Amino acid sequence: MGIAIFLGSVLVASISQIMLKKSADRKYDRWIDEYLNFRVIFAYGLFFLSSLLTVYAYKFVPLSLGPVLEASGYVFVSVMGYFILKEKIGKKKLLGLVIIIAGIVIFNL
Repeated sequence: MGIAIFLGSVLVASISQIMLKKSADRKYDRWIDEYLNFRVIFAYGLFFLSSLLTVYAYKFVPLSLGPVLEASGYVFVSVMGYFILKEKIGKKKLLGLVIIIAGIVIFNL
């Protein structure tokens, strides 16, 4: 249960990162609108929710496992970036993602 909550927290943070990147790609009339718009405020709200979920998940997950699970965020952001932002995944990035996934699997054995 704790691992699922932790991974959910990382997924929420990854969604927030994608929202912030989409917001940064837009042009705004005033500089303040870059920071005070719905997408940015909602994304930071998601980051706050993610932090709360992470703290709660640590009640069930050993401290040594936290950073390993947090690394799954690189995978989430890369996959969402590919599908949502139309970013390319090159050979080096793909190799890096495979190494991250292998590390997570090996640590949990």
